[in-house]
Amino acid sequence: MIQYLTHDQIDKNRWDACVNQSVNGNVYAWSWYLDVVHPGWDALVEVIDGNYLTIMPITKKKKYGINYLCQPFFVQQLGVYSSEQVTEEKTMAFLRAIPRRYRLVEIRLNEKNLLSKDSRNVDLHRNYLLDLNNSYDLLLSHYHKNTKRNLKKSLNSGLQLVKGVSLQNVIDLFRANRGASVKHWGDEEYARLRHLTDVAITSSNAFVYGVQKADNKEIICGALFMKSHHRITFLFSGNNMEGREAQAMTFLIDQVIREYAGQPYVLDFEGSDDDQLARYYHGFGAQEVSYSGIRYHFCNPFV
Repeated sequence: MIQYLTHDQIDKNRWDACVNQSVNGNVYAWSWYLDVVHPGWDALVEVIDGNYLTIMPITKKKKYGINYLCQPFFVQQLGVYSSEQVTEEKTMAFLRAIPRRYRLVEIRLNEKNLLSKDSRNVDLHRNYLLDLNNSYDLLLSHYHKNTKRNLKKSLNSGLQLVKGVSLQNVIDLFRANRGASVKHWGDEEYARLRHLTDVAITSSNAFVYGVQKADNKEIICGALFMKSHHRITFLFSGNNMEGREAQAMTFLIDQVIREYAGQPYVLDFEGSDDDQLARYYHGFGAQEVSYSGIRYHFCNPFV
């Protein structure tokens, strides 16, 4: 039986035990992660013998008197998690259990929440994953020609990797460049990202790398990576004009691949539905994986 739990009813210890044991667990599902990106989240929970067997975060909001569900910032995928294989039947059962009071729903499930292609109110999104459990030489051999050319340019630009840089440096790079056109992120969102990073680093679930030139100590490129469930997730990055010209981001990603090559990790590029970014990630030999988005208004179509 699936139960709806309000935030104060959720046992965070049992929740995180389920996330830890989930066959499809990811960093977004930890209670501490959800507490930062969407305070007050609720949940759907299947309890067996006192333990949380299957769970689904409910990221609720209310506006103009209307209850709705949305996808939080800095969260690509959520949905249904379980220590057992998540069948389509199980996923559908949780979708049917979403209370009818949520009149608007726009959420994204995780890649293991498989649904039939003809399911109503479902659209597919792209992600790119690279299995790092191979030698670096083998991984490098699967880079596309343009990626190899960009990497060669970066190696000839005198770039240096800097570990443990401040996320604020990366945020400043982003906001001064590509972030200038991202109007839906403001000071509150960037503060939340800093808080999330601090919490994740404290629990050894994140690292921030930067790139600088040998003759200049200023960071020209940087990225935040989350680390959980044998997955390294490329969550956020910043790059300036000098970094783009030197192919610093290609250098940075290659450095992470070098560091974790031959280990049981997957590099999760966290997207993208943008064709240009998709080609860039695919250039490292990453493979496309689909996950489902759910969107409906007024009436739950899964009931």
